[in-house]
Amino acid sequence: MKERLKEIRKINPDGKTQETFANYLGISKENIASYESGRRNPSDSFIKLVCEKCNVNEDWLRTGNGEMFMPETKDEQISKMLADVMKSEDGNFKKKLISALAQLDKDGWDKLEDFVDMISKKK
Repeated sequence: MKERLKEIRKINPDGKTQETFANYLGISKENIASYESGRRNPSDSFIKLVCEKCNVNEDWLRTGNGEMFMPETKDEQISKMLADVMKSEDGNFKKKLISALAQLDKDGWDKLEDFVDMISKKK
C-alpha cells in the first residue's frame, strides 16, 4: 500500500510533497511519511479520508486490484465540463450557449425540449 499512497500523492495537484499532501488531508507530515515508508499501517479512517478527498477506489488502495480512481458520476462530468466552458473566452460558442441556457424561463425550456425532440426524431 505504501507505493500506492506515494503514487496518489505524486499525481494529486494538492499534494506533490508529503507536507502539501498532509496539509491537504488535514493530518501531519509525519503520518504520511510513516505510511509511505511502511513503518506504520494506515488506519481505516485514513484510508477512507484519502479515498474521499482524492476520489480513489478503496479496493485499489488496499489491494492494488481494480482501477485507481472511482468513475465520475454524470453530475461530476457535467460540473467539470461547465467549469471548463466558463473559463473560456467570452466569444466561445459553448460559453455563449451555456449563458443563453442560464437565462431561459420555463417557456424557453419547454420550447428547447420540443426542438431537441424534433431534431432527434429526424435521425
